[in-house]
Amino acid sequence: MQHTIALVDDDRNILTSVSMALETEGYKVRTYTDGSEALRGLAAQPVDLAVLDIKMPRMDGMELLRRLREGSNLPVIFLTSKDDEVDELLGLRMGADDYIKKPFSQRLLIERIRALLRRERSSRDETGDGPREQPLLRGGLMMDPGRHLVTWRDEPVNLTVTEFLILKALAQRPGHVKNRDQLMDAAYGEHIYVDDRTIDSHIKRLRKKFKQADEDFAQIETLYGVGYRYKDG
Repeated sequence: MQHTIALVDDDRNILTSVSMALETEGYKVRTYTDGSEALRGLAAQPVDLAVLDIKMPRMDGMELLRRLREGSNLPVIFLTSKDDEVDELLGLRMGADDYIKKPFSQRLLIERIRALLRRERSSRDETGDGPREQPLLRGGLMMDPGRHLVTWRDEPVNLTVTEFLILKALAQRPGHVKNRDQLMDAAYGEHIYVDDRTIDSHIKRLRKKFKQADEDFAQIETLYGVGYRYKDG
Protein backbone atom coordinates (compact mmCIF):
# COMPACT_ATOMS: atom_id res chain seq x y z
CA MET A 1 0.00 0.00 0.00
CA GLN A 2 1.40 3.38 -1.03
CA HIS A 3 0.96 6.00 1.66
CA THR A 4 0.34 9.68 1.00
CA ILE A 5 2.14 12.32 3.05
CA ALA A 6 1.18 15.99 3.33
CA LEU A 7 4.03 18.49 3.75
CA VAL A 8 3.00 21.93 4.98
CA ASP A 9 5.77 24.55 5.13
CA ASP A 10 6.27 28.06 3.77
CA ASP A 11 9.90 27.22 2.90
CA ARG A 12 9.78 25.98 -0.69
CA ASN A 13 13.31 24.60 -0.44
CA ILE A 14 12.19 22.27 2.35
CA LEU A 15 9.08 21.26 0.40
CA THR A 16 11.17 20.41 -2.66
CA SER A 17 13.99 18.53 -0.93
CA VAL A 18 11.79 16.57 1.49
CA SER A 19 9.29 15.73 -1.27
CA MET A 20 12.08 14.27 -3.37
CA ALA A 21 13.39 12.22 -0.44
CA LEU A 22 9.94 10.86 0.39
CA GLU A 23 9.09 10.06 -3.21
CA THR A 24 12.37 8.16 -3.48
CA GLU A 25 11.15 6.06 -0.53
CA GLY A 26 7.93 5.27 -2.39
CA TYR A 27 5.54 7.75 -0.77
CA LYS A 28 3.06 9.98 -2.56
CA VAL A 29 3.49 13.60 -1.46
CA ARG A 30 1.17 16.60 -1.44
CA THR A 31 2.72 19.96 -0.58
CA TYR A 32 1.14 23.13 0.81
CA THR A 33 2.75 26.49 1.60
CA ASP A 34 0.37 27.63 4.35
CA GLY A 35 -2.15 26.26 6.80
CA SER A 36 -5.26 27.62 5.11
CA GLU A 37 -4.36 26.00 1.81
CA ALA A 38 -3.54 22.75 3.61
CA LEU A 39 -6.82 22.68 5.54
CA ARG A 40 -8.81 22.96 2.31
CA GLY A 41 -6.63 20.42 0.54
CA LEU A 42 -6.73 17.84 3.33
CA ALA A 43 -10.52 18.14 3.60
CA ALA A 44 -10.83 17.44 -0.12
CA GLN A 45 -8.13 14.77 -0.33
CA PRO A 46 -7.27 13.05 2.97
CA VAL A 47 -3.74 11.75 3.52
CA ASP A 48 -2.13 9.14 5.79
CA LEU A 49 0.18 11.50 7.71
CA ALA A 50 0.99 15.22 7.83
CA VAL A 51 4.27 17.03 8.51
CA LEU A 52 3.52 20.59 9.64
CA ASP A 53 5.76 23.59 10.15
CA ILE A 54 4.72 25.55 13.24
CA LYS A 55 5.46 29.07 11.95
CA MET A 56 3.59 29.87 8.72
CA PRO A 57 1.64 32.84 7.35
CA ARG A 58 -2.18 33.06 7.25
CA MET A 59 -2.69 29.99 9.44
CA ASP A 60 0.15 28.58 11.50
CA GLY A 61 0.75 24.93 12.31
CA MET A 62 -0.86 25.20 15.75
CA GLU A 63 -4.14 26.49 14.37
CA LEU A 64 -4.06 23.95 11.54
CA LEU A 65 -3.53 21.13 14.04
CA ARG A 66 -6.40 22.42 16.21
CA ARG A 67 -8.71 22.42 13.18
CA LEU A 68 -7.59 18.95 12.10
CA ARG A 69 -8.08 17.51 15.58
CA GLU A 70 -11.72 18.61 15.57
CA GLY A 71 -12.52 15.62 13.39
CA SER A 72 -9.41 13.54 12.75
CA ASN A 73 -6.70 11.49 14.45
CA LEU A 74 -4.41 11.92 11.46
CA PRO A 75 -0.80 11.26 12.59
CA VAL A 76 1.03 14.61 12.72
CA ILE A 77 4.72 15.50 13.03
CA PHE A 78 5.65 19.11 13.80
CA LEU A 79 8.70 20.86 12.39
CA THR A 80 9.98 23.64 14.61
CA SER A 81 12.92 25.99 14.25
CA LYS A 82 12.45 27.68 17.61
CA ASP A 83 14.80 27.04 20.53
CA ASP A 84 11.93 27.78 22.87
CA GLU A 85 10.32 24.53 24.04
CA VAL A 86 6.91 26.13 24.58
CA ASP A 87 5.71 25.58 21.02
CA GLU A 88 6.89 21.98 21.01
CA LEU A 89 5.15 21.15 24.27
CA LEU A 90 2.01 23.03 23.32
CA GLY A 91 1.91 21.20 20.01
CA LEU A 92 2.17 17.83 21.71
CA ARG A 93 -0.53 18.72 24.20
CA MET A 94 -2.79 19.79 21.35
CA GLY A 95 -2.44 16.41 19.67
CA ALA A 96 0.74 16.25 17.59
CA ASP A 97 2.36 12.81 17.64
CA ASP A 98 5.97 13.98 17.40
CA TYR A 99 8.19 16.93 16.56
CA ILE A 100 11.55 17.45 14.89
CA LYS A 101 13.73 20.53 15.22
CA LYS A 102 15.09 22.37 12.19
CA PRO A 103 17.60 21.91 10.73
CA PHE A 104 16.83 18.21 10.61
CA SER A 105 18.10 15.04 9.02
CA GLN A 106 15.84 13.84 6.22
CA ARG A 107 16.70 10.29 7.22
CA LEU A 108 15.46 10.97 10.77
CA LEU A 109 12.21 12.43 9.43
CA ILE A 110 11.68 9.40 7.20
CA GLU A 111 12.26 7.03 10.12
CA ARG A 112 9.77 8.94 12.27
CA ILE A 113 7.22 8.82 9.44
CA ARG A 114 7.73 5.09 9.05
CA ALA A 115 7.32 4.53 12.79
CA LEU A 116 4.08 6.51 12.94
CA LEU A 117 2.59 4.78 9.90
CA ARG A 118 3.62 1.39 11.23
CA ARG A 119 1.95 2.09 14.57
CA GLU A 120 -1.14 3.46 12.88
CA ARG A 121 -1.43 0.31 10.78
CA SER A 122 -0.83 -2.09 13.67
CA SER A 123 -3.16 -0.20 15.96
CA ARG A 124 -6.02 -0.23 13.47
CA ASP A 125 -5.49 -3.53 11.68
CA GLU A 126 -3.64 -5.59 14.29
CA THR A 127 -1.98 -8.49 12.42
CA GLY A 128 -4.43 -8.50 9.54
CA ASP A 129 -4.21 -12.27 8.97
CA GLY A 130 -4.32 -13.73 12.48
CA PRO A 131 -6.98 -13.39 15.15
CA ARG A 132 -7.72 -9.87 16.26
CA GLU A 133 -6.47 -8.81 19.66
CA GLN A 134 -9.23 -8.95 22.24
CA PRO A 135 -10.40 -5.74 23.95
CA LEU A 136 -8.53 -4.83 27.13
CA LEU A 137 -10.77 -4.28 30.16
CA ARG A 138 -9.47 -2.59 33.31
CA GLY A 139 -12.24 -1.46 35.62
CA GLY A 140 -13.95 1.43 33.85
CA LEU A 141 -11.45 1.34 30.97
CA MET A 142 -12.10 -0.48 27.69
CA MET A 143 -9.52 -0.49 24.89
CA ASP A 144 -10.24 -2.22 21.58
CA PRO A 145 -7.00 -2.27 19.53
CA GLY A 146 -8.71 -3.66 16.43
CA ARG A 147 -11.03 -0.66 16.20
CA HIS A 148 -8.71 1.90 17.88
CA LEU A 149 -11.56 2.48 20.31
CA VAL A 150 -11.27 3.65 23.93
CA THR A 151 -14.04 4.24 26.44
CA TRP A 152 -14.00 5.21 30.12
CA ARG A 153 -17.15 4.19 31.99
CA ASP A 154 -18.88 3.92 28.62
CA GLU A 155 -17.83 7.44 27.59
CA PRO A 156 -15.71 7.53 24.39
CA VAL A 157 -12.18 8.98 24.69
CA ASN A 158 -10.59 10.05 21.42
CA LEU A 159 -6.86 9.18 21.42
CA THR A 160 -4.08 9.53 18.89
CA VAL A 161 -2.09 6.42 18.00
CA THR A 162 0.77 7.51 20.28
CA GLU A 163 -1.56 8.09 23.22
CA PHE A 164 -3.30 4.77 22.61
CA LEU A 165 -0.05 2.80 22.65
CA ILE A 166 1.25 4.51 25.80
CA LEU A 167 -2.03 3.86 27.63
CA LYS A 168 -2.08 0.26 26.44
CA ALA A 169 1.47 -0.30 27.72
CA LEU A 170 0.43 0.99 31.15
CA ALA A 171 -2.97 -0.69 31.37
CA GLN A 172 -1.73 -4.13 30.35
CA ARG A 173 -0.03 -4.48 33.75
CA PRO A 174 -1.86 -2.42 36.39
CA GLY A 175 0.33 -1.47 39.32
CA HIS A 176 3.52 -2.18 37.37
CA VAL A 177 5.74 0.88 36.90
CA LYS A 178 6.88 1.75 33.37
CA ASN A 179 9.82 4.11 33.06
CA ARG A 180 10.03 6.62 30.22
CA ASP A 181 12.36 4.44 28.15
CA GLN A 182 9.87 1.57 28.26
CA LEU A 183 7.04 3.87 27.22
CA MET A 184 9.18 5.25 24.39
CA ASP A 185 9.77 1.71 23.15
CA ALA A 186 6.07 0.89 23.37
CA ALA A 187 5.00 4.02 21.49
CA TYR A 188 7.87 4.66 19.10
CA GLY A 189 9.75 1.40 18.67
CA GLU A 190 13.16 0.45 20.02
CA HIS A 191 15.19 2.31 17.41
CA ILE A 192 13.43 5.69 17.55
CA TYR A 193 14.62 8.13 20.22
CA VAL A 194 12.48 10.87 21.72
CA ASP A 195 13.34 12.85 24.81
CA ASP A 196 11.67 12.53 28.20
CA ARG A 197 9.49 15.62 27.94
CA THR A 198 7.77 14.18 24.85
CA ILE A 199 6.52 11.21 26.88
CA ASP A 200 5.54 13.54 29.75
CA SER A 201 3.51 15.68 27.37
CA HIS A 202 1.67 12.65 26.02
CA ILE A 203 0.85 11.58 29.58
CA LYS A 204 -0.52 15.06 30.36
CA ARG A 205 -2.73 14.94 27.28
CA LEU A 206 -3.97 11.46 28.20
CA ARG A 207 -4.99 12.66 31.65
CA LYS A 208 -6.68 15.73 30.24
CA LYS A 209 -8.74 13.70 27.79
CA PHE A 210 -9.88 11.24 30.43
CA LYS A 211 -10.72 14.05 32.86
CA GLN A 212 -12.96 15.52 30.18
CA ALA A 213 -14.91 12.26 30.35
CA ASP A 214 -14.64 11.98 34.15
CA GLU A 215 -13.18 14.76 36.27
CA ASP A 216 -12.33 12.21 39.00
CA PHE A 217 -10.13 10.11 36.70
CA ALA A 218 -6.85 9.38 38.51
CA GLN A 219 -5.77 6.01 37.11
CA ILE A 220 -2.45 7.19 35.61
CA GLU A 221 -0.05 7.74 38.49
CA THR A 222 3.33 9.46 38.45
CA LEU A 223 6.18 8.03 40.50
CA TYR A 224 8.65 10.90 40.46
CA GLY A 225 12.10 9.87 39.34
CA VAL A 226 10.82 6.43 38.35
CA GLY A 227 8.02 6.56 35.77
CA TYR A 228 4.29 5.96 35.48
CA ARG A 229 1.81 3.23 36.35
CA TYR A 230 -1.85 2.46 35.80
CA LYS A 231 -3.97 2.04 38.92
CA ASP A 232 -6.65 -0.57 38.45
CA GLY A 233 -10.13 -0.24 39.84
